[in-house]
Amino acid sequence: MARANAYDRLKRLESLAVQLKQDTHCTAKDLAALHGVSLRTITRDLALMREQGMQIDADRGRGGGVRLDRNWGVGRLNLSYAEAVDLLISIAVAERMNSPMFLANLGAVQRQLVASFSPEKRARVNRLKSRILIGVTASPFVQASAETLPKRVVQTLHQAFVERERLDIRYRREDGAVSTRVIEPHYLLLKYPIWYIVAMDRLRAGPRTFRCDRVLRATREGTQFQVLPKDHFAPSLTEDDLSPVA
Repeated sequence: MARANAYDRLKRLESLAVQLKQDTHCTAKDLAALHGVSLRTITRDLALMREQGMQIDADRGRGGGVRLDRNWGVGRLNLSYAEAVDLLISIAVAERMNSPMFLANLGAVQRQLVASFSPEKRARVNRLKSRILIGVTASPFVQASAETLPKRVVQTLHQAFVERERLDIRYRREDGAVSTRVIEPHYLLLKYPIWYIVAMDRLRAGPRTFRCDRVLRATREGTQFQVLPKDHFAPSLTEDDLSPVA
């Protein structure tokens, strides 16, 4: 019962924080009625939130309300490990491409993200970064043929790449022919704005490079593989393509 009460209170505190941030005026009595608890309970909740560093303002006098300071929350993002990894790698890609805009404060963000990881997780992130390659910008002809990749395909490709899992894909070649492939996504290659999968094609027993926007369907097989050195894929890559983000 104690654990259930603690869980309920945690959920209530999270809900209170969101509501106080959004509402311009809300009394403690209103909050108590909304959450089905006593005024005393809400008062204790608000006191605990203040102790945790939340800037909760209270208007004195009859009809006064409580609210969360509008500036509270900056720098207090709660990211999952997967979200933090995605953000960190996205920053690394932007830096590697020498993007001049919106990078002024990303170094500090990057350091904070790295500092939040354990040594083991930092090593895993570095391994992921080493598998993301940056090549030359795609030609105008290639850019003109770029297509939007369905979100479900993006998510499947992303998960299989991170988890080192084989993929069953339907792929449309440049000439329009469609085939089924079983691939291992060892590396991702960005030739802005086109992403490519640098993979082992298990059905053809050799390295291949696939344009992500030509993947029509992707299914994870659940079978993991060991990442091969970049040199193994040299026949299908140029020297410029072998440059990693890390």
